[in-house]
Amino acid sequence: MGEGQPPISSSAIRLDADALNAFMAEAFPQSAPGSRGTVVSAVPGHIQARMEPTELALRPGGLISGPTQMGFADMAAYALVLAHIGPVAMAVTSALNYQFLRPCRPGPLFADAYMLRLGKRLAVMDVRIWTDDPDKPVGQANVTYAIP
Repeated sequence: MGEGQPPISSSAIRLDADALNAFMAEAFPQSAPGSRGTVVSAVPGHIQARMEPTELALRPGGLISGPTQMGFADMAAYALVLAHIGPVAMAVTSALNYQFLRPCRPGPLFADAYMLRLGKRLAVMDVRIWTDDPDKPVGQANVTYAIP
């Protein structure tokens, strides 16, 4: 963050869903389209994302794998941080704690990421991953990002 930039605020966003998706495609050109998920909406303090996992994301038993769920939670947290601070590619995950709550059956995944605290150097978020009912999450992550 340069000296001439306004202070970071969780009450306003700098990037909307379209800008976030464009930034992700540019920042991660090696990723197959849709493999990261897509930001559906971005408002102050919250983003929602959607992912269509392929068969490559399944683990034995036909469930969506843990690494797929955790990666999606991380992407949602990254998008939430960027929505508030702007296109800062080097914001990085400093902690991610994931709880598996229910079996994650194949199908579309959704993430609701909420900003808990946005400081100058750290952002702390809560991410809920769900399939067909947002009131029955399949997983929950506490994610902290370091802001350069």
